[in-house]
Amino acid sequence: MEEGSAQDRLRRFIEGGGYGVGDRLPPERQLIAELGMTRTALRKGLEALEREGAIWRHVGKGTFVAGVASEVAAMEDTGEAQPPAIPAPLMDLGRQITPLRMMRARLCIEPAIAREAAANASTEAITRVRLAMERANAATSWRDYEAQDDLFHRAIAEATDNPMLLAVFDQMNQVRRVVIWGNLERESARPAHDHSSFGEHTAVTNAIAERNPAAAYEEMRMHLRSVSRRLFDEE
Repeated sequence: MEEGSAQDRLRRFIEGGGYGVGDRLPPERQLIAELGMTRTALRKGLEALEREGAIWRHVGKGTFVAGVASEVAAMEDTGEAQPPAIPAPLMDLGRQITPLRMMRARLCIEPAIAREAAANASTEAITRVRLAMERANAATSWRDYEAQDDLFHRAIAEATDNPMLLAVFDQMNQVRRVVIWGNLERESARPAHDHSSFGEHTAVTNAIAERNPAAAYEEMRMHLRSVSRRLFDEE
């Protein structure tokens, strides 16, 4: 079996099995039986997915979903370029950092990025931020929402017109994809129409559109604090 075929079958297995970010895949013996492939083919497929950043492996603990398998598959289906593999140092960092520390890092960095976006965004960049916000608000599933939310935050980083800040955001986001968040339980198939992030996204977007750096900083800080409270039951 060719490596590409094993890689594709593994990706379909992850997608079809409903595995999410941080979920551990079955052991190799079970994967070989379920997918009907040799150990050599399986390991080549796993290595290919790890290079993409779709999974990560920890000796003695197993193989985990890193969060980009569906994005890679979607890009292949549409003929778009694949995202770069997550560099090994960032993979290692993501395996060491806790979800709470990841959120604290975002709270340090992203409000400042929003402030710079408000100060420097072009009209076209503001339009892209608003469009990303609207797409996140219109998401029909949690998976769609999370993908659109990611694009919304990146659009803000792009709006800073500062390649250094965009690079910082992208590297932080790559680390976030590797962090083991655990299985988040959802009570519905999609975000509720009054999901708090929708209004928070709107407030951030409006502050940037109004070119109010102080307000953009504060609205992003409040948004991330709200997300942190939902994830970690913080007061």
